[in-house]
Amino acid sequence: MIEKLISKISLNIKGKNINRFIKKLRTKKIEILSIKYKNKNEADIIIYKKDYQTILKIKSIYDITELDIFGLIKIKRKLKLSKHLIIITTIFFVLFLITTNIIFNVEVIHSNKDIRNILLTELEKHGIQKYHFKKSYNEINQIKEKILNKYQDKIEWLEIEENGTKYTVRVEERTIPKKDTNNTPRNIVAKKDGVLKKVIAEKGDIVKDMNDYVKKGDLIINGELIFQDKVKGKVKAEGKAFAEVWYVTKTTYPIFTQKEEKTGKTKEIYAFKFLNHTLELTLNKFKTKQIEEKDILKHSLIPFKLVKQKQHETKVTDEILTPEEAISKAKQQAEKQIKQNLSKEEYIIRSKYLKSTVKESIVEVEMFFAVYENITDYAEIR
Repeated sequence: MIEKLISKISLNIKGKNINRFIKKLRTKKIEILSIKYKNKNEADIIIYKKDYQTILKIKSIYDITELDIFGLIKIKRKLKLSKHLIIITTIFFVLFLITTNIIFNVEVIHSNKDIRNILLTELEKHGIQKYHFKKSYNEINQIKEKILNKYQDKIEWLEIEENGTKYTVRVEERTIPKKDTNNTPRNIVAKKDGVLKKVIAEKGDIVKDMNDYVKKGDLIINGELIFQDKVKGKVKAEGKAFAEVWYVTKTTYPIFTQKEEKTGKTKEIYAFKFLNHTLELTLNKFKTKQIEEKDILKHSLIPFKLVKQKQHETKVTDEILTPEEAISKAKQQAEKQIKQNLSKEEYIIRSKYLKSTVKESIVEVEMFFAVYENITDYAEIR
């Protein structure tokens, strides 16, 4: 461990008859830790930093070039390079300690003004107000419990969130659930055009047969009770209607794309962020990367923060698809977009590729879809 900390320098030496110069170094009792000959007139060596000035004095006709440094000297140089960062960090820490433990705003989120006023008054009684110091996690929980116990008939749920120097209070008012007493008579009608595949009626009479074609607004379950061609009563129709409906979609997909994959290399670093600028505290940066970030120091009033990043090195490769490959990708994307809008009860019955058009760097694909879909809609009976 101590050996690793000793300052060393890697040098490149060029000149006629390198061996003669190496012997000269040894006669001066300069320890050569490593030597690598490139040819008879050039070699790379590693020496202790303390011998560097001696070599420069006796180099004579030889060219000496510094290649790298190791040990404490490297650490010192890095610290020197990071001096301005240390100064900024110190200033930021001072500001952070002064301001981050003070509350600058308290917001109660609720539509009821009375509830908001009650909470603001109670919070002030317990020291949660502007320009007061923040409370600990345990203190916040105790305050919540006291308020909930005091207003059991008014408040169902309460949460106090700390966001920087602001407390956001979310509250749910306690209400007695009301039964749905709306029994306005209604029919179940078609929400869109399609061919009926399944109808479930809990109340009302089904007036359509399976595989009937219906248009938007057509009656499916009648809320009027008819006997001998006369309306004998009206009910609130309950049920569901499923039909095969149709869509024609147009989906575009790029022929030229970039693919980003992780290489498996990772590292954890600290970085300063100011507005849209990021200064990473590392010398060896990944060219392309994916970042998982966690705030270490920040303040809502200062557009400057210190973050800890876990960086995953990535490799970006250009991918040029053939028109056939792009069409296949567009088909998959079109199907995915249809499925995103379907419930668990709904599904794609069939699909058909219609046509495609290549436009500059994209392909546009037209698809047909037949979908098993809930087309239930309601219409009041007047």
